[in-house]
Formats: sequence, structure tokens, C-alpha cells
Amino acid sequence: MIYLLVLLGKVIIFISKTLNIGSGSTWPGHIAVETYKDFIKRELTRNKHLKIVLIAGTNGKTTTGKLIRTILEENGNKVFQNEAGANLLNGIASSLIKNSNLVGNIKFDYAIFEVDENTLSLVLDNLKPRALVLLNLFRDQLDRYGEVNIVANKWKESLEKIDIKTSLILNADDPKIAFLGNNKNNSFYFSVKGESFIQEHASDSTYCPRCGEKLSYERVTFSHLGNWKCKKCGLKRKKPDIENYESYPLPGIYNKYNTHAAILTARVLKIGESKIKNYLKKFKPAFGRQETIEYNGKNIQIFLSKNPASFNQSLQTINELKAKNVLFVLNDRIPDGLDVSWIWDVDFENYFKNFRSVSVSGDRVYDMALRLQYANNESRITYHELKIYEDLKEAIGKETKKLKAKEILYILPTYSAMLDLRKILTGKKLL
Repeated sequence: MIYLLVLLGKVIIFISKTLNIGSGSTWPGHIAVETYKDFIKRELTRNKHLKIVLIAGTNGKTTTGKLIRTILEENGNKVFQNEAGANLLNGIASSLIKNSNLVGNIKFDYAIFEVDENTLSLVLDNLKPRALVLLNLFRDQLDRYGEVNIVANKWKESLEKIDIKTSLILNADDPKIAFLGNNKNNSFYFSVKGESFIQEHASDSTYCPRCGEKLSYERVTFSHLGNWKCKKCGLKRKKPDIENYESYPLPGIYNKYNTHAAILTARVLKIGESKIKNYLKKFKPAFGRQETIEYNGKNIQIFLSKNPASFNQSLQTINELKAKNVLFVLNDRIPDGLDVSWIWDVDFENYFKNFRSVSVSGDRVYDMALRLQYANNESRITYHELKIYEDLKEAIGKETKKLKAKEILYILPTYSAMLDLRKILTGKKLL
């Protein structure tokens, strides 16, 4: 049966690409898993040589995965990844089908899978990773996941059953992530050094994961990340194995975390230090994650912004890049979360004074426009300067047309909005 499912999956992938209706990154796997629930487990049992790196977390999975992939491939390894962002079981199954031959054999050295927060437990039931990278936990899609504590507790239960040979790559600056490695010998920690900011309104996890006491911070990078400790029970941030590096392939504090996670994973996988440094220079951003696309002779740079923490970091980063023209695109589809009230936790007021032109679009364009109208009270942006577009293609066309020479239109979309945006810009459907 497994051979028939692989063959059927490859046919679906071919048709999807030929008709430009997607990349076949979900349906082949959906059919395979629904037909044979142990499809993933059997495929990996038959391909025991394949080393797996799992990446989970609210923000940064795709970028971290591509950073690790770049390092491994430059080191001469054959690597594949569920790169279209299909991070459920069906996406992993589809990725296995796509990268196997007609009889299900996989001639690769590594598979890198980014995993949905809610799916990590199921994935760990189906495979044994060589390395498990846990980046962070922020509020995201509350209608699907619930609060951060719910996801953290699920992860804790899953890690109690994890193979002792699996290396854990953990964010020392995130209290709930760091606590997952407590008393586990094969744990490694990354951090970011030298950053200190006022804690954001959108801080999500500032209580001790062991005793529940309010944590104190020596410094904060963003949201609830930083050098933390509990004065009541004595729990504190682990000493990081990496907290600084000489150069970074992408701007932004959050990308320092992603880079450190990738470097630490590469070290665990025995890649030499000088090689890591050279390989990172060849990195190019993943789709929607600071990628630049030319459209009608003008440059557009996309910063996926899907929750308060990532939105604040995108705003801070484009502000450091001296952005003048910004388009926000807000959707409320299943991949985004149906509840958009989280936009009121984004600190728009801190950055607007430096932008010259602000526009909004998306399914919930008027919700975003209202949020920005309130932000106007503390910035120099006035209502008539805020452009409202119900049609995204019109927004892109008009906003790029008015750009001056060498200017960039910075677009901050939610996830499904990013997919819509890229289809307009490239003419291709991603999923």
C-alpha cells in the first residue's frame, strides 16, 4: 500500500504544479495519512539513515530551518525541508513523498521539518529526531492554541517520552522553553547578549514555570525574553552555549535568536566552526521572511507579522532600516487565527512618527484602520494620510507607483495575507 500512496502523491504534486494550483505540499500527505495512519512512521523505518531535525516555536521556524539547511547543504549534505510552511502531519508526509523515489526510498542525509505548535506531540509519536529545536512560545491564534501555558504543558508531556539520543536546542531566554530542558543531559541553550529594552505590552510568559511566582529580569530583549530568574524558588536562566556572534545574515533581534539556534544545531551536528561562519554568508531569506521582490520596477520587502511579538519585532526592524512607506495587511483566516483583537497589543505608537506613508489592506482592513487611527493620537500621522484599500492588488499597485527612486515598500502581512501577496507579486500559488 505504501508504494501506491507514494505514487498517488507524486501524481497529485505533478498535477498541482502543472496547473499552478499549488505546490502539492499538503494534499498528498493528507491522503496518505488518512488512508494509512502509520505512513510517516513506516516511511522513516524504511529509511533509517535519514537524520531528522525538528523545529517548533511560535516565531522563526522557517528562517531557522533554512539557516540550518544552508549550513548542512554547503557542508556537502543532501537536505530537504517542508519549506512551503506546511507544518502539520500532512505537510511532513507530503514532504516525504515529494523527496522519495517511486518505491519510497529517500536518498537524502537530512530532513528538516518545522512543526506546528499544536502538532509537535503527534509528530514526536511518529518519528525520532536527531535534534529538536524549540525557539519560543508567544500568544498566537488563541482560538486554536489557547494560552501559552497550554502549549507548554503539552510539550512538557511529550519531552518526557523523547528518545535520550535526541539533542534539545532550547532558547535560554524564554522561561517556559528553557524549563523544558530541566534535568535533561542532552540539552543545549542559545540566548542573545547585550540587548536591553523596556518590557513590551505584549509580554506573554513572565511567571516562573516551576512555582508560578512573578519573574524578575536583569535585561529584556523583547516580549518576555531575556535574562530572567525567580526570587522565590531560585530557578534562573541556564548559562547559554551561544549568546553572541560576529555577524548575522538578517537584521533584527529575533533573527539573532534564529541564527544562534541554527549555529548551535550545526555544532551539535558536528559542523566545524569556520565552515559555519562561511556558510552563513551564502544564506538567502525564506519566502515572506524579509525577502525582497521586484514588482513593476520597484522593490517590495515582506516581513511576516502574525502575532503581537512578531509584529513588534517587524516594526522595530523596519524602523531601524529607516522605512518610510509601509503597508499593513490583516486577514482572519484559519492560518491567521479568527480573532484579530491581538492587534491592540501591538505597539504601533512607538514607530509611526518615522513613517511617511502608511496604508492598510486585507480581509479585516477596517479593523486595522481603526487600530491605526487610535495610534494616530500619539504620532504625526493624520487620518487623511492613512490609505485604506479593500483590494490588495490595488494597494500594491498604487503604493509602489508612488515610490521614489531606490525607495522600498515594506509590507507587514499576516500569514494568509502573505500567501495572497506573493501570488500577486510572483504569479504563483505557494501552497
